Order: sequence, then structure tokens, then C-alpha cells
Amino acid sequence: MSIVLSVNVGSSEPNPAKGVGVTGIGKRPIEGPIAVRPPGPKHVGLHSGVVGDFIGDTQHHGGDDQAVYAYGREDYAWWEAELGRELPNGIFGENLTTEGIDLLGAVIGEQWHFPSGVVLQPTFGRIPCATFQLRMDEPRWVKRFAQANRTGTYLRILEPGEIRAGDRVEIRERPGHGLTVAEAFGIYMHDQDRLARLLVADSLPPSMRREVEERLSRTTGSAR
Repeated sequence: MSIVLSVNVGSSEPNPAKGVGVTGIGKRPIEGPIAVRPPGPKHVGLHSGVVGDFIGDTQHHGGDDQAVYAYGREDYAWWEAELGRELPNGIFGENLTTEGIDLLGAVIGEQWHFPSGVVLQPTFGRIPCATFQLRMDEPRWVKRFAQANRTGTYLRILEPGEIRAGDRVEIRERPGHGLTVAEAFGIYMHDQDRLARLLVADSLPPSMRREVEERLSRTTGSAR
């Protein structure tokens, strides 16, 4: 069964890892339902898709294509074995801690349906940053997290509404291209030769599509 174990929200706190000075990565589970809605453009919108959730670095986080972040207990269990310590829900800064959803196999563009009518759609994996490394206090955390490719997934909000802990999640309308979040992340970070594969996903964030097209154009031009 695919369910939401907890819905996690962060408030503003100091962030010595970045020049912006504040962060909302310290997310904690909350009681009751919480509203989600498309936040609008990354730089000028409402930032987080979860009402009441704070995002400090609005240049790199939030916006419609990163409206909600989900991480699975299955991947937490893997990290707990690697790190030798317990990892509570929300410590990675995710809004939704899930169970029973194969986030490694989540296909970009599939739809997650919730009992209230909310529909979310995976867009891409989470690229780790200095704030994440400071929070985890683990050596070389950014590199370790990227290499493990257990990134969780960012989600855009196709239909707004409310989500609460215990909600079941039904996955529908999985695109036939089969490009998973894990495959896309691996290509983007480590496999320049396969970049064109990312363009099969119509639901890839537009900013990332433009970046990939530019990288492919430079590669093609340098090969002439």
C-alpha cells in the first residue's frame, strides 16, 4: 500500500551555509490536513506549494516544478544502514515522507492521486546543496547523496487540495517513455553522452529542458 507517513513543514531558521542567511530545511511532521497549491514561478511566486512551509533560497528552491518534495522511508532505511543512525521523517527537508512508493522507479510525468482530489506529478530528483550538507553533518555529504542516486522526487501540483498523514496514494497515467527520476538524475549528473534521453519526458521542468538543449547544442557544435 502506498501512503503518506507524515506531512512535514519548515519555518525560518538561520542558515550559515549560504549567503541568503535563512532556510526552511528543518521540516517537522504536523498534525491534521494541510493545503497544497501551485506556488507560481520560482523567484517571484509563493515559493513552496505547501501552505505555511518556508523556503529561504528562492533562487534555487521552490516554484511550480519544485512545489512539493517527497522522500521514501525505504530510502531512509538504506541511509540509516549506511550512516549508522536513525533518520526521522523530515530530516532531509521533504514535505511528504512516503511508504510503499518506489521513488527510484517513479516516472517523470506520472500522476499521484490523493483522496481529497490532489494530484501531484514527479518532475526531477533533488540536487543536494551546502545547506543539506550542513544539516546532515556528514563528510562529503553532497557527493555521497548524489552518487547514491536516492534523491526522492520533486513534484508539481496539478490539482490543489489537502494532504494529511495516512493518505493513500494511487499512481495513474504513467507515461510510456519510462524515464524515471533516478535514471534522469543519473544522466544529468554523470552521463553527458545520454543527455538527449531526458528530452523524451514532456513533463521535464522547462528550465531543465532548456539547459539540456543548450548543453547538447554546445556538445554538437564542439564536435564539428
